[in-house]
Amino acid sequence: MTSDVRPAATATTSPGSSQGTEDPGPAPRRGLAARRAALVARVSELLRFGTVGGVAFVVDTGLFNLLRFGPGGLLDDKPLTAKVVSVAVATIVAWLGNRYWTFADRRTETHLREFLGFVVVNIGGMAIALGCLWFSHYILDLRTPLADNISANGVGLVLGMVFRYLAYRTFVFTAAPKDA
Repeated sequence: MTSDVRPAATATTSPGSSQGTEDPGPAPRRGLAARRAALVARVSELLRFGTVGGVAFVVDTGLFNLLRFGPGGLLDDKPLTAKVVSVAVATIVAWLGNRYWTFADRRTETHLREFLGFVVVNIGGMAIALGCLWFSHYILDLRTPLADNISANGVGLVLGMVFRYLAYRTFVFTAAPKDA
């Protein structure tokens, strides 16, 4: 006659404890909560980044259009100069928002190094937007306000945003995240 032998449930004893506790389960189950928390933190960070970016976008686009098409036509014949000025102002707004809100737990103690890194990254993002505007305005000869806004503040902004987010996390806000 054969018997069906099953292993008995095991109990583990934690160091310094005389009572056994049940095995918490396989390692992948324990890591699930940590992965969920990391995902929630990343989504929250992306939402803050998007909000700061939205404010900077309003500053950038508003100032660009004011300089190009506003009263007096200050830079109406200089779209690239208008874009440089508007991005410079929006960069300061974005740095403050990202430093003190989006990446507050990752900011470094070296304000100047961080700001200079932020500026360098924004120059890269601005180069992307300027390239789109230059191509649309001078190569495709699309010179209407709508075309300038779509190329510089639409296509260029989206491409620049992806570049900026990755570069900020990698090169600018480099401190280890602080636990809340």
